[in-house]
Amino acid sequence: MHRDSRDWMGRSTAGSSSPSSSSRDWSQIYTIYGTDEWPTVAVLMFHVLLFSALSLLILIYFPASEALLHRLLPPLPPSSLRFLTGLSGSVSAIIAVCLLSAAAEILHSSVSLQWHMSQRVVSAVPDWSSVRNALDVGCGRGMLLNSVALRLKKEGGCGRVVGLVQRRQRRRAAALAALRTARAEGVQEYVTCREGEATRLPFADGYFDVVVSAGFLDGVGSEAATGRRKGVTEAAERGRVLGEAVRVMKPGGVGVIWDLMHVQEYVQRLHEMKMEEIRVSERVTAYLVNSHIVSFRKPMEAVASDPPQLEWRTNIICC
Repeated sequence: MHRDSRDWMGRSTAGSSSPSSSSRDWSQIYTIYGTDEWPTVAVLMFHVLLFSALSLLILIYFPASEALLHRLLPPLPPSSLRFLTGLSGSVSAIIAVCLLSAAAEILHSSVSLQWHMSQRVVSAVPDWSSVRNALDVGCGRGMLLNSVALRLKKEGGCGRVVGLVQRRQRRRAAALAALRTARAEGVQEYVTCREGEATRLPFADGYFDVVVSAGFLDGVGSEAATGRRKGVTEAAERGRVLGEAVRVMKPGGVGVIWDLMHVQEYVQRLHEMKMEEIRVSERVTAYLVNSHIVSFRKPMEAVASDPPQLEWRTNIICC
C-alpha cells in the first residue's frame, strides 16, 4: 500500500484540473448541485440558537441564575455557586460554538469539499484519453459524475460515463436530478443514469475502463443491517460492492474510491482480490471524520472480448 500526498503518479496537481473546476467557488457549485444536508444543518442551528440563548440568559440574569442554583444545591457556599453559574454560561457558549462549527463543516463538506474531492478522484486516473466507458457507483447529485464527464469532454473522445442510481425510493427522480445537473454543466451527451443495486451491478463483466465512487460505500448496508452483527453485515455488503466494481472493470482498468471511514477495510479487500497499484491518499477531514481516496488497478488477465454497447440515445435506463 502506498501513500501519496501529491498526486497519484508523483506529480504536482496544480495544473491537472480543468479551468472550469479550478475557478469555481462554493456559490457556483451550490447553484448547480445544492446540498442534501440542510435537515442536519437546520437541527444543528436550532441547538446553536438554544445554547446561545441559554448562555446569554445566564449572563444577563446572573444573580437570578445563581439563586436558582442555590435552591437546587443549598449546601454549597456562595463562591461555589458563583463559579458553577459562570461555568454553566461558559459551557453553554462553548457548546453553541462547537455546534456552529459542525454545521459549517457539514455544509462545506457537502458543497466545496465534495467538488474538490471529485476533481481529485478524476485526477487519480492517469490517462483519460483511452477511456470509452466509465461508471460512477452511487452518483447522487451528479458532482463526481459530471466531473468525469467534463474530463471526457476535455479529452475530445467518444467516452461516456454511467451514473448508478441506488435509492430505495424515488430512483427515477434521483436520476432526473443528476441529469439536470449534467445539462447545467453542458455534458448531457456524455452522461447516462442507470437504476440498479450496487451489490449486483447490472453490467457485463469487464465493461468499464474506469470505476469511481465518492462518499457512497460508507453507507452501504446500513438500512438492512440490524442487531449485534450489524457491523459485520455492513462490512460484508461493502465488500460485495467492491467486488462488483472489480468485476465490471476491464483488465487493466482503474478504480478510485473516496470513502469516509473504511479505507483500511477496502485496502485489505483489494489485496485479497489481487489488485495492483493500491494507493491511499493523505487524510482529509470531511463531515467531521477522516476520509481518504483509494485507487487501484485491475491486473491484466486474459484479453476480454469487446463488451456489448449500452444504448446512449436515452439518458435513463430502467431495470
